[in-house]
Amino acid sequence: MVTAAIHRGTPPDPPNRVRVLIVGGGYVGLYTALRLQRKLKTELGRGETEIVVVSPDPYMTYQPFLPEAAAGAISPRHVVVPLRRVLENCHVVIGEVTAVDHAKRTATVATLATEESGRTEQLSYDELVLAPGSVSRTLPIPGLADHGIGFKTVEEAIGLRNHVIEQMDIASSTRDPAIRDAALTFVFVGGGFAGVEALGELEDMARYAARYYHNIKPEDMRWILVEASDRILPEVGEEMGRYTVTELRRRNIDVRLETRLESCADRVAVLSDGARFPTRTVVWTAGVKPHPVLAATDLPLNGRGRLKCTPELTVDGVTHAWGAGDAAAVPDVTADEPGRETAPNAQHALRQAKVLGDNIVHTLRSEPLETYAHKYVGSVASLGLHKGVAHVYGRKLKGYPAWFMHRVYHLSRVPTFNRKARVLAEWTLAGLFKREIVSLGSLEHPRAEFELAAGGKASGDPKGSS
Repeated sequence: MVTAAIHRGTPPDPPNRVRVLIVGGGYVGLYTALRLQRKLKTELGRGETEIVVVSPDPYMTYQPFLPEAAAGAISPRHVVVPLRRVLENCHVVIGEVTAVDHAKRTATVATLATEESGRTEQLSYDELVLAPGSVSRTLPIPGLADHGIGFKTVEEAIGLRNHVIEQMDIASSTRDPAIRDAALTFVFVGGGFAGVEALGELEDMARYAARYYHNIKPEDMRWILVEASDRILPEVGEEMGRYTVTELRRRNIDVRLETRLESCADRVAVLSDGARFPTRTVVWTAGVKPHPVLAATDLPLNGRGRLKCTPELTVDGVTHAWGAGDAAAVPDVTADEPGRETAPNAQHALRQAKVLGDNIVHTLRSEPLETYAHKYVGSVASLGLHKGVAHVYGRKLKGYPAWFMHRVYHLSRVPTFNRKARVLAEWTLAGLFKREIVSLGSLEHPRAEFELAAGGKASGDPKGSS
């Protein structure tokens, strides 16, 4: 039973009601709930089934749009999808699952009230969908925890945008060459989609913004991409990866392959090739790892900490438990090599969610399960306005055609017609008017001015600020 703290004032559950608990409100969580909401409409209406979604945020973030949100091409509120609006027949709980005891069919949930009450809630379930996603994979690099900036959430994306414009303001208002050079040096670590797209969009934005500063030119800024392997964007293929390196270097972006960040202590980025860059901006996008909650369950995990799953998306060797997305190791039945797993990306997550939702319905109705089989069709990446690379169905595109395909593909995938229309309207307006280059860093710490006015001491720097 859901405790009174979560379901206060609601009548007791019918004795035979089936509760489906979905842990996570990302791609898999949202799309699975949408699928169940549609397929089980009759059962939900009769009170025979209940869908509970536990998510730390009241929205789902469409992460492929984060670089454009950081560059100001899309409003931050249009990058997210409010869970309660689209999951009107589900019960959404804002909190985090901290442990799962599947043997007892219970999950421990820390809600927003937990800090005040000191009590967690015990949530029972009949079917479990474990899809908490992933978190940034960091390394014990000196200074990284103090000075690094992530790029996985909409808050981080907007914080980074404010931070970059703030650094330009700092450089414009000082005569100290050391402060100026450090402010105009931007180091991005990680050559995957997040790092390359964030760097491409922000460099494009900063180059445009420089025209409004009387003493900053685009060539005054130094943009550095650090990648430990010998290539970037492996998903788009080796040829398109090489083209991307050439394109970035043509824009005076310093791409350093087979190089690692060894330290960023004292605001100095030290690389494995011996280079040292005083900088106030280190953006960390070097990979992800499974969510820590997986280790707090009694479910089987593989060597990399992901859920062991079957091609039907059930947890291997366990009944009434399901997994998909970044948190799950799902066998790739379309691969030529046996033992391969599907890549932890949005393309697989979206398709897995549909099969997962259908299979839960099949289980409730005692029907045979479907197998997840989807061959990876390729990838698209944006490198800034009107620039991109793509490798889709064996075809290789670059420049404007790839950038256009990137926008069309992701517009078709962002959830709800409402969001599609708003994003398309913003793109249209952006093509007619000039870019917005305003920094609203004070939004990240709105009480600072009042605290000072009231005679108190302002809190620490807002996230992403200098």
